[in-house]
Amino acid sequence: MTTPAVRRVAMISLHTSPLDQPGTGDAGGMNVYVTELSRRLARHGVEVDIFTRATSSALPEAVAVDPGVVVRHIHAGPFEGLTKNELPGQLCVFAREVLRAEAAQPSGHYDVVHSHYWLSGQVGALARDRWGVPLVHTMHTMAKVKNEAMAAGDTPEPAARVIGEEQVVDAADVLVANTDLEAKQLINLYDADPGRVEVVYPGVDLDTFTPRDPVAVRRDLGLPADATVLLFAGRIQPLKAPDVLLRAVAHVLERRPGLRRHLVVPVVGGPSGSGLDRPASLVQLAHELGISDVVRFVPPVAQTDLARWYAAATLVAVPSYNESFGLVAAEAQACGTPVVAAAVGGLPTVVRDGVSGLLVEGHDPVRWADTLERLLADPARIEALGAGALAQAREFSWEATAGRTLEAYDRARTVMRGSGT
Repeated sequence: MTTPAVRRVAMISLHTSPLDQPGTGDAGGMNVYVTELSRRLARHGVEVDIFTRATSSALPEAVAVDPGVVVRHIHAGPFEGLTKNELPGQLCVFAREVLRAEAAQPSGHYDVVHSHYWLSGQVGALARDRWGVPLVHTMHTMAKVKNEAMAAGDTPEPAARVIGEEQVVDAADVLVANTDLEAKQLINLYDADPGRVEVVYPGVDLDTFTPRDPVAVRRDLGLPADATVLLFAGRIQPLKAPDVLLRAVAHVLERRPGLRRHLVVPVVGGPSGSGLDRPASLVQLAHELGISDVVRFVPPVAQTDLARWYAAATLVAVPSYNESFGLVAAEAQACGTPVVAAAVGGLPTVVRDGVSGLLVEGHDPVRWADTLERLLADPARIEALGAGALAQAREFSWEATAGRTLEAYDRARTVMRGSGT
């Protein structure tokens, strides 16, 4: 018998709301992922309820963000002051409230549970068993991978998270991996069943992230029209390694002091994770390196403004120690800006080395300086990489992501263990 099409999805994003501003706190690429995927699913006629933890008493119980997409705020623990590592203590009450919300609906209201990050997966596993619907889970990041590629000064992920992730991997009917590498990591590090792992690339909003006149956007952003702009965008924490870019810039200026007159290094984002322990550390580093005059710190901005920063940049640097996909790199390329990225995680999937940007092995600031200096001395190559960046970005769209995700939902409903199908 043919399985009916998916009509309603319970999307669980416990620790960060899609309504939060990406680039600070725990808000980042996952927020964008949940929001954009939900919107595209709704365009396919699928109703999506996104369950997230309320972080303010002023938040309404439900917020419609798009036709067919509703964010539902769950009261679980104090509204403010909880770190991500303290959230496991709120899993029971969060799960209880999610189950209560579903119980107010007619039987069989949801067809699929799609959880994001391991905390949500714990709740999703309970909902799966209670509702008798499949669990699809997206890890986004994995403790074992992060602990293998830690930045200096970063804090290892706790053993409780590792155990929790293993439990979610075992419970999920389908695991959605962002890249082929992430699929291999799920299989090799978490003993995931290869038959339950589906690779679905995240997308880029190609309407928002698109080429713009660099002179015009630089004027709007207060940047000199003839500036050399090396941009970092993202959360300021050791994992994202903005310090690598700053140290590399210091080396480049030692070699080419004349570049200082034209160089601007915007750092767009706010402290996050272990970076919250030393929120001013990057400002202090710029001062110690003697490059405060070229570095410009910009608070997190909306997606439309972020697209302008990408378009204004000569190059975008993504020196992270790990990225499950690398949404910043994909967005920058969609704006026609080449990317210099660390050859880690999903970044080699997003950035075509020598075509849409350059990949750098390791995080040695001298090696990064060498790469940046060579590129800055070759404007023709930067232009060619910009054209390649645009072509590469077309490989990723949220429409394609939604289509592949719906296929993953259908597969999960077919293979759901213990369902009798």
